[in-house]
Amino acid sequence: MKEIYKFYCRFYQKAFKLATNFLSWKAPEIISGEDSVLKIPEVLKKREIQSVLLVTDGGLVKLGLPDALVEAIRKNGIKCTVFSDVQPNPTITNVENAKDVYLKNGCQALIAMGGGSPMDCAKGAGARVSNPKKTISRMRGQLKVGKPLPFFIAIPTTAGTGSETTVAAVLTDPNTHEKYAVNDPKLRPKYAVLDPKLTVGLPPHITSTTGIDALTHAVEAYIGHSNTKETKECARKAVKLIFENLETACTDGKNIEARANMLEASYFAGVAFTRAYVGYVHAIAHQLGGIYSTPHGLANAVILPYVLEWFGESAYKELAELSFCAGIGKKDKTDAENAVAFIQAIKALNERIGIPNKFDFIEEEDIPTIVARALKEGNPLYPVPRIMDEKNCEEVIRSFMK
Repeated sequence: MKEIYKFYCRFYQKAFKLATNFLSWKAPEIISGEDSVLKIPEVLKKREIQSVLLVTDGGLVKLGLPDALVEAIRKNGIKCTVFSDVQPNPTITNVENAKDVYLKNGCQALIAMGGGSPMDCAKGAGARVSNPKKTISRMRGQLKVGKPLPFFIAIPTTAGTGSETTVAAVLTDPNTHEKYAVNDPKLRPKYAVLDPKLTVGLPPHITSTTGIDALTHAVEAYIGHSNTKETKECARKAVKLIFENLETACTDGKNIEARANMLEASYFAGVAFTRAYVGYVHAIAHQLGGIYSTPHGLANAVILPYVLEWFGESAYKELAELSFCAGIGKKDKTDAENAVAFIQAIKALNERIGIPNKFDFIEEEDIPTIVARALKEGNPLYPVPRIMDEKNCEEVIRSFMK
């Protein structure tokens, strides 16, 4: 039965990869550089937009990060309403509240400013605005959004999620505490604004976890079976930039070059996994976020090396290739040796930037739920190098428990 199920997963993945060739994969138009966020009013005016909803979070509002943008928009005669009640793991309730504010203020466009949470909330709200009779739960999964979103601009203030270029919104059901994804090219923003000045104030612990989040996107995309030439190239670029810049961004947060390079890395990683998908690191991490509210980047960072070790030789070739992107590969070593060295380099990087190697909060009674929900997310969709079953998944989870 296990072999039949694995065959089914592989058949599903190949069929889905074939189907994606018929979808639109147009990437967002990029506006980049210091103070590039101030170019947004011009973009809005060209489209004759008179009212916009800015979705962000309370922490950024307290820091005053959206102030310059809001002022610039309003100075250009455009109404700007701010919705800042986004939670770290946005819920369906968040989405509904944002949608209501959008409609109440007669908005014509969405701007998301922040990390993955405001962007996911904005994507969900936009999907609900365009599809008023379809709930978020009915959009869960693949290609179920229906109508296109309103005009949408994404402004990352962290370098990690890649949400400014992805087709996914990850949301939490507040009743079941289940975290799941809505995936559809219609969720992809029209513009991505990569302004490194917006990331300068990020504390080291957020810089580190979001940076490894981007690394996870690139690695999981690269080792999967649904790559294209473009996604592989983007993943390689992301890995190189992250290993060259993340530690500097953590220790010297005002280094604009490192910050800009990390934003670029996050974007490239986002392009890679948008088309090639992620894997079991994300499938498990989403459950920790849903049950324990674990920050997504932190969950990915801790889990990544353990899943890569579990994949073993099924991922050695690809991980060996990435070891050269990270600057640690040796031509006189085997794929297995370089792959293992790459995993060890991830662990060492995690340690240097203050990321723990295990979690101490996972409750024994929650493990069956985590396993069931992670495999429901991962199988049959994610084109991973090796298919997990319940026993495998539990083993991996226990490997990073204290």
